[in-house]
Amino acid sequence: MEQKKEKIKKYISKNFKWIIFAICIIIFTAIAEDVFEKEIMKKDIIGYYLISKYLISDSLTPIVKVITNLTGTIPLIIITAILIVVIKNKKIAIAIALNPIIALIFNQILKFIVKRPRPSEYQLITESGYSFPSGHSMVSMAFYGFLIYLVYHYIKNKKLKITLISILGILIFLIGTSRIYLGVHYTSDVIAGFAFSIAYLIVYTTIFKQVIGEKKNDKENKENNK
Repeated sequence: MEQKKEKIKKYISKNFKWIIFAICIIIFTAIAEDVFEKEIMKKDIIGYYLISKYLISDSLTPIVKVITNLTGTIPLIIITAILIVVIKNKKIAIAIALNPIIALIFNQILKFIVKRPRPSEYQLITESGYSFPSGHSMVSMAFYGFLIYLVYHYIKNKKLKITLISILGILIFLIGTSRIYLGVHYTSDVIAGFAFSIAYLIVYTTIFKQVIGEKKNDKENKENNK
């Protein structure tokens, strides 16, 4: 019995990221299936009710608009440009730049397939295009989530690491929530966007790790041959 438990623990530990990948794909697929059947889910109704009743205010709305725009084209270009200048490893810089572009392509493909109309109950800003999955949620999770990965693996200062990861994690959550607050997405759009991007990030970071690892090995081989 103990041996079986140990084997299970080892298996989970070894394949943890792929277990998370599978869970995220299942969540996304389950939500997408309901959306295809044109269902408005309980989570959508509850999300709208809570935000419209307890959160929406004239003083908070301008702040939410600023938060939601942190995944806009211009802010992402500025942040990416700064990181490209600051980061010495150009492979990492290129990976940061490509990441949101790939995520956005996936988002547009999924939106074209599902073709879910945006919510009509209330809209505090004007948005065009389809609703599912949330593009801001997908891109924010992909872009800022990848920065979390880089911070975790490359920053040695523990306090700085925890601080940056916390800030980026909260930012991702706030951007997703802002889309519901502003009335341009259902709760299920945001959850599905997050789930898909987490699964996408697992694949992206796996490929990234292999590319960076190969580069490191090539560099070491060249130094050994000198």
